[in-house]
Amino acid sequence: MHIEKNTVVSIDYTLTDTDGTVLDSSRGQKPLDYLHGSGNIIPGLEEALAGKRTGDSVKVSVPPEKGYGLRNETLSHKVPRTMFDTKNEIKPGMRFHAEAEHGEHTVTVTAVDSEHVTVDANHPLAGKTLHFDVSVLKIRTATPEELAHGHVHAAGGHHH
Repeated sequence: MHIEKNTVVSIDYTLTDTDGTVLDSSRGQKPLDYLHGSGNIIPGLEEALAGKRTGDSVKVSVPPEKGYGLRNETLSHKVPRTMFDTKNEIKPGMRFHAEAEHGEHTVTVTAVDSEHVTVDANHPLAGKTLHFDVSVLKIRTATPEELAHGHVHAAGGHHH
């Protein structure tokens, strides 16, 4: 069986940046299971895995346009410190959930001064070329329930 639309794929992966720094990895942990063709993983990785078989290894560099997108500087805002209802110190790198006109999203603090906090709503990996080293562990046909829901369900029932 090979990877195609509507197959459930189990992979081990390591994600590094251009400098070779590991950003994320499933190695030594539970593999990543995803429904191929449903947008569950970034487009550039999904394209690279199409047609592969169990046991295949794939090394691919994914440009920002096929990853988490280009950085959008309009998503960085300076907001009054009073908008944060926390007693704790606010530091760059902290992440918060923010309500916006298009729903809730995560913002990352990039700068703090006595009166303002600068937050960035870009995905932390936006604008970066991502380097994946992937091993295909298993491929199976998706169940009708997984296809209807658009994602993989854990063994013994689904978890949302």
